[in-house]
Amino acid sequence: MARRRLICFPHAGGSPYAFRGWGAGIDDCETYTVCYPGRAERIAEAPPDDLRTMAGEIADEIRSSPDDRPTAFFGHSMGAMVAFETALALGRAGIRLSHFFASGSRAPHVMVPAADPRAKWDDASVGAAILALGGTDAALLDNPAFTEIVMPYIKADFRMLAAYASRGPAVLDCPVTVLVGEDDPQVDADQAAQWRVVSRAGCAVHTVPGGHFYLADAAPFGIITRSWTPGGVSGPCTSPPAGTRDPATGCG
Repeated sequence: MARRRLICFPHAGGSPYAFRGWGAGIDDCETYTVCYPGRAERIAEAPPDDLRTMAGEIADEIRSSPDDRPTAFFGHSMGAMVAFETALALGRAGIRLSHFFASGSRAPHVMVPAADPRAKWDDASVGAAILALGGTDAALLDNPAFTEIVMPYIKADFRMLAAYASRGPAVLDCPVTVLVGEDDPQVDADQAAQWRVVSRAGCAVHTVPGGHFYLADAAPFGIITRSWTPGGVSGPCTSPPAGTRDPATGCG
C-alpha cells in the first residue's frame, strides 16, 4: 500500500476523467478523484446546487473510510472551493490534511456571489465561458448529446459556484500550495496569492506555463512531489517565476 493518498476535486463541469492517469504520476501515493453528482457513474442523480452541502457530503464519505495515511487535497478551479469546504468540514471533525493544493482558483474569501446565479449563467453564457477558458471544442456546443447530457451539469456547477460565498474567517492548519497558469484568463498570480490568508502553516504560489487548463498538457507532478514533504512549504506566500480512471471518493 502507498504510504500517502491524494484526493482530487475536478473543475466545474468536470468528472473523475479529468485526473485519469494521475495514479502513476506521484511516487508512493494512491490517487482518488471525487465524482460530483449528475455525471459519469452518477449521471442518474440530480446535479448539485449547493457547494457547501456537497462538500459536507464528500467529507462524510471520506470519514466513513478511516485512513491514517497522510492525505492531501488537489482542487482545480471550482474544485479548489469544494476541496476547501471539504477540508473545513473534516477539520471540524478533528481530521487534518497534510497538504492542500489549490489550482487555477482565486481564494475563497475573494469570491463574490452573483445576485442571481440562474440568470447570470444560462446556456449561452456558460457556452461562451467554457470556450474562453479553453479546453473545449466549439463544435461540441452544437452537438445534441453534449447539450442534452453534459451542458445541464456544467450549468448547474457554474450556478452553484456563482452562489458560493466563504463564511470566513476560516483557516486551514496544513501548508497550501497554489498553482496558476501564466495565461489563465480567470486567475492571475496576485489573486492566487490571496490563498495565503487561509493557511496557518505556510503558502507558496507557482506560476506555470499554460492557461486555465494547463494541467491537461502538463500535470504538475513535480511541484506536488516537491511541495508535499516535511518543510516543503514554509513562511509567507511567495510567487516563484514560471518555471483508466483512478479510484473515486465521494461517488456514492
